[in-house]
Amino acid sequence: MGKSLLMTYVLWALGGPFGLHHIYLGRDSHALLWMLTFGGFGISWIWEFWYIPGFVAQVNRCQDGKVQPKESEPTISAVRFFGQMSVGIYFGIVAVIGLSFLSSFYIVALPLAIGLGVHLVANVGEQTSDLKNTLLAAFLTAPIFYGRAIAMLPISITTSMTSQQNRRYKPPSRDCEPLSLRLYRLGLAYLTFSAPVAYSIIYNTTATITYMAEGIGSLLDWLSIFPSISRLLESILLLPYHIWKVVTGGVGLGATYFREWEKIYEFVNSFQSEKQAMAYKVLGLHHGATLDEISRRYRELVKVWHPDHNRHRAKEAEQFFIEIQAAYETLTQPRKSKNF
Repeated sequence: MGKSLLMTYVLWALGGPFGLHHIYLGRDSHALLWMLTFGGFGISWIWEFWYIPGFVAQVNRCQDGKVQPKESEPTISAVRFFGQMSVGIYFGIVAVIGLSFLSSFYIVALPLAIGLGVHLVANVGEQTSDLKNTLLAAFLTAPIFYGRAIAMLPISITTSMTSQQNRRYKPPSRDCEPLSLRLYRLGLAYLTFSAPVAYSIIYNTTATITYMAEGIGSLLDWLSIFPSISRLLESILLLPYHIWKVVTGGVGLGATYFREWEKIYEFVNSFQSEKQAMAYKVLGLHHGATLDEISRRYRELVKVWHPDHNRHRAKEAEQFFIEIQAAYETLTQPRKSKNF
């Protein structure tokens, strides 16, 4: 049964950037290319509106057995060459995002990604190329530009030129594979492409959240230096709770929720108090010692516990020396900030 031009245009309009119309026509390589590049970065999807009748006619002729094997070699296409080079660079960028942590990235992952991207474009439509020679060109070029940011460009150019030199027509085929099998292959290829990128996004998002959490912790430590600002921030955050108490008398789910904020701030304040108490203990001072007493005691302990003066117990001295410095900073920074 022949393919419908109207249905092809409907699928082009509804899911063209994802290659639905190419899946319908059995052009799986073209469909995969559109899936991975969102319709050729959106431009090619719109441009091919004028070529859809030719695609449909070609598929119908092939199904009717009216297509004879072509013995001549395809002509060189500047558009296809530019597309191969662009997609090769695009695949290389995706590899940098998702696979740059690999130790063999510049030797294996990068040329493999670029080579596959170039070959995917070469396999669109009636044409194809020699995958082995295409990948060989990529792997031979990669070591020359090892570790350089510009490596993607020469690898993509060399690989595209090799692919063009080995271009040929695909043999006509009327074999109709089950749609489920074709979708399985397309899904597997898409997953292989997107999984490293998804991993990178999840990893970087987790790292960002961790960094933000550490930043919030540092902010709370810094605000403890300025009690007035800390109290102001606490009042702002707890304002909904105070309003709720006025309106409802402090009962209900909302009151329980906002009390958690009080617990958090009580914990932070108690943590700061314990931190200062530990600092006084390390320096051997009583609570409320003056800044001069803290500085004098700090200098005394530094002279005694400096690692250069304790080579016979260097590890122990270094550990205690670090604790002395941390205790001194804990007790002096708030006071210096107030004086400032």
